[in-house]
Amino acid sequence: MTTDPRPHGVATVYRWEMEKLAALLRVRLTAVACFLAPFGLVAALRLQDAVPADTLFGRWTHFSGFATPMVVLVFTGQWALPLLTCLVAGDIFASEDRYDTWKTILTRSCTRLGVFWGKAFAAMTFAVLVVVLLALGGLAAGVLVIGAQPLVSLSGTLIPPGQAAGLVLESWATAVPPTLGFTAMGLLFSVATRNGPAGILGPSAVGLGMQLLSFVNGVDVLRHLLLTTPYGSWHGLMSAHHYHAPLLWGGLVSAVYLAGCLAAGYLLLRRRSFDEG
Repeated sequence: MTTDPRPHGVATVYRWEMEKLAALLRVRLTAVACFLAPFGLVAALRLQDAVPADTLFGRWTHFSGFATPMVVLVFTGQWALPLLTCLVAGDIFASEDRYDTWKTILTRSCTRLGVFWGKAFAAMTFAVLVVVLLALGGLAAGVLVIGAQPLVSLSGTLIPPGQAAGLVLESWATAVPPTLGFTAMGLLFSVATRNGPAGILGPSAVGLGMQLLSFVNGVDVLRHLLLTTPYGSWHGLMSAHHYHAPLLWGGLVSAVYLAGCLAAGYLLLRRRSFDEG
């Protein structure tokens, strides 16, 4: 087996993909929606007396602006982030099949390894951007509209505004590892199905199934192996006495999904025949 002497071209592919993503309307609209959606949530809550009391921090949305980004985190971590991140990851390889452009991008200046990692890094950049925009949008909406009052922790203690802001951002940071795991799953679906809608909706369906499975009693061992479980690992940060075991385990589980899906996706791409000539 000979080694391909060509440069991999990861940086070149990454730059191309980021330019393409920046030009896509759906990517722009998604980015804007991620930042502005929390403002819509706050506006809707301000127009009614009822609060989402069945959601963690939901009962405090009228009393502290720091509760808003936490409510957004709970909702998006349960239902939305797998879909949002796969809007790019699920289509980034399939689009080349749709437009029949594989032979064009697999040139002498780019190897399959370079194409795969360049696209993967672009998809992961978008995934992190989605998390950042949701976090900043939720924090801005809560503080600007509701105010920077102290936040009530999960233990019932008051968290001062400065500390609350830091804990909110740290809590959102815990959503990055599982989101990257779903991004890798979207990349795998994109390569395997060669179909954009399947690549986008497939991981979302898997995430929905995992979330529903986590509600079933008697599956505690399995629940710890689900990629959706790490979305709740921030609970230890919002308690009076911090605990980090769920964070460490969630990071490990996310890393396994990330590495496994990326490896499987690359192997599938490597074995495909494009008749490069």
